[in-house]
Amino acid sequence: MNSFLLLSSIMLPLLGGARLLIKKPAGARKRNIWCETVAVITSVLVFILLLRGGADTVHVYTFTGGFSINFFADGCSMLFAGMVAFMWPLVLIYAFSYMEESIHRNGFFAFYLMTYGITLGVAFAADLVTMYVFFEMLTLVTIPLVAHYQDHDSLYAGRLYAAYTIGGASLAFIAVIIATVDGGSSFVYGGVLGGVFDPELLRIAFLFGFFGFGAKAAVFPLFRWLPVAGVAPTPVTALLHAVAVVNSGVFAVMRLTWYAFGPDVIRGTYVQTVCLVTAAFTLLFGAVMAVRQRHFKRRLAYSTVSNLSYMIFGIMLLTPDGLTAGLAHMLFHGIIKITLFMCAGAFMHVTKNEYIYELNGVGRKMPWTFGFYTLGALSLTGIPLFCGFVSKLRLVLAGAAEGSTAAVMGTAALILSAFLCAIYTISVSVRAFFPVRGTERYTGGVSDADLRMLVPIGVFSVINVLFGMFPGPVIGFLEKIAAGLI
Repeated sequence: MNSFLLLSSIMLPLLGGARLLIKKPAGARKRNIWCETVAVITSVLVFILLLRGGADTVHVYTFTGGFSINFFADGCSMLFAGMVAFMWPLVLIYAFSYMEESIHRNGFFAFYLMTYGITLGVAFAADLVTMYVFFEMLTLVTIPLVAHYQDHDSLYAGRLYAAYTIGGASLAFIAVIIATVDGGSSFVYGGVLGGVFDPELLRIAFLFGFFGFGAKAAVFPLFRWLPVAGVAPTPVTALLHAVAVVNSGVFAVMRLTWYAFGPDVIRGTYVQTVCLVTAAFTLLFGAVMAVRQRHFKRRLAYSTVSNLSYMIFGIMLLTPDGLTAGLAHMLFHGIIKITLFMCAGAFMHVTKNEYIYELNGVGRKMPWTFGFYTLGALSLTGIPLFCGFVSKLRLVLAGAAEGSTAAVMGTAALILSAFLCAIYTISVSVRAFFPVRGTERYTGGVSDADLRMLVPIGVFSVINVLFGMFPGPVIGFLEKIAAGLI
């Protein structure tokens, strides 16, 4: 039964999206009903699987000796798949309103559904080979979404996205091959390398994998595609570039580190130092760039560059506390950032404006949208009683406890980045609600977005507060994952 639920949850949105490409529905309403039905059924299947405690390894197909497609559901799978399953149907509702006047809507929703299934394939992959295959498929199926508008900027963004992510995957392929030949392809907590290769070769291969998979997580210097991809429709930037695609990069680095090569291979070596320093530099660099940006969505994109490396930093501390903190920030940042992107998209959709200076006074005309935005901004900054505070505090404590020079430097960068985060997020709310007298831009004709946009934003805002006030059950679950208990 569990195997059926696992495979069905991956295949249903793939087939559902493919059907839209083969046979176009008669009208937008039928298409929307089809998409939402497929997404909801898929999410129900995922949550039933999670409630049943996951699934053992399911063998699907063998290419040749040692290379095969296999799925399972352990604690990490349940976390990532649960995130995606909860968010996808809600963001689809938002997308129905946002894309109402857009071109090529049928193709957009077809690829959007297929991306859901492929992301679940990454989440439920039982080994490096399977994860790599679906990781590459995720790039291919999301290129049309990034380039959806098919103008010069969109096509350029699609090409740049493809170059960075496919190029990164080429680097990661080296690590996949080395680990598979060494017997460490299957995901087992602590790693299962067989000792065929010299440890120094394994460490070099790990670095290829770290930066290769890290391209989707926008680690420096492989970050440039993410801000440029902000030209995509907001449902794409909200879900794919704040949660699914970028978190797939973080998830892949976590699997590579803790479940394939194993932390013992790299703990205390120059490889760990390189990874920690890279993460610390990226998170600070992204925050500085976000402060400089004047385009609303591009500012949020650089914020994502910064916060993805918060997660990488926690994972590369190679301690259970660090892994717990990194996983917590993956979950909480996803909730916060999807809220902020959807608020930015609602502003752009209603006003047809895009820049920070065009926000002056809009909060008085769109109070719900920018009220929800402010809750997300406070959380991302790390204010208590919001979920962002929980994960950022745990990251700081884990970095300080690890104690190495690189970890302490990273902890200092985290703290400085939090101050910069307050500047680039809360300043938006100040402009929206408290503009300098005489600079207000909106006197009439502007109001909040419709309920199909506001309801998903409101749901994520409520979860942001609830997880901030009552984080115990979630953190307890993440601690079990980090200890290898589930």
